[in-house]
Amino acid sequence: MPDEYSSSLAESILFEPIKEGADKLCILTEKATPSMASWLIKTYEEHGISDISVELIVGNVLDEGIDQASHDGFKELHKHFGDIGIDFSCSYLFQPPTPGKQSYYIWTNDEEPVKAFAGSHEFTQQSILRRRSGSMGERLAAYAYRIYEDAVSRSIYCNHSEVEDYIIVRQSAEIPTSTAENDENMITLSLLARGGETGTKSGLNWGQRGNRNRNEAYIPLPRKVAQSGFFPLEKQHFLVVTDDHHTLQLRVEQQNDKAITTPASNALLGEYFRNRLGLGNGEYIEKRHLLAYGRMDVMFYKIDEEQYYMDFSAPSKGSKR
Repeated sequence: MPDEYSSSLAESILFEPIKEGADKLCILTEKATPSMASWLIKTYEEHGISDISVELIVGNVLDEGIDQASHDGFKELHKHFGDIGIDFSCSYLFQPPTPGKQSYYIWTNDEEPVKAFAGSHEFTQQSILRRRSGSMGERLAAYAYRIYEDAVSRSIYCNHSEVEDYIIVRQSAEIPTSTAENDENMITLSLLARGGETGTKSGLNWGQRGNRNRNEAYIPLPRKVAQSGFFPLEKQHFLVVTDDHHTLQLRVEQQNDKAITTPASNALLGEYFRNRLGLGNGEYIEKRHLLAYGRMDVMFYKIDEEQYYMDFSAPSKGSKR
């Protein structure tokens, strides 16, 4: 099994059928996360896999609704991966029954079902990539596909203009307010390089070299923090809600896990910070820009294993940071 796929389960149900000619993956599951979908699409891209479609139907929103951050995360995936030869769609069940404890992964070739798996592994990184206990086995493809097609008729696309008439989109989890230095669910990361300045060709200025996109950027991650377990490693993705109500998919990468990036495009993170700092597209970021804004670091709160809150708010006048 290739190490880059993170687990033998992912290899068998998400990659092997492609080698046998399958071209569309249909997923019906009770629970799914945008980080898992982002990881899968990005991994396909990085391994030169294209002309693949991924259709996801999520069941638990029927009873529980979906939090705003996850809803926004799924919608963002429709935007950022459409030009790499991989089609992605996410739908929500709005009529019963739900798939319950069974998750279905069905592969088709030219719309004909050719391989199917069913079991307890939901479409989350926690379940598929982190080797959580559970069962998954092969099923008769035609039978599983009929179950999936029935669910299609009872679902609505996450980016449909009327989706909120059918599905409850609830507020995301309440953000912790603790600022204690020993809070294990909070980390503060400097945006400066070791010399106390912004990196000339690294960090927020990663793209300031050669013919690169000048917006490319990463958040420097100290080795101690990378090894602490606060962030997922092995290129697993995590969804971030920002203090100004944006959502970003991030991951830890580069040698020694030294950088937090936006995997869909390294430029997305740089665009985000330049907008916050009031700078032009691709402009070189200097320390004075951060000083004028009011802070030189960014704070992360861990909500759960795949969702975080990122605070880059400027301090109010008279406050100390």
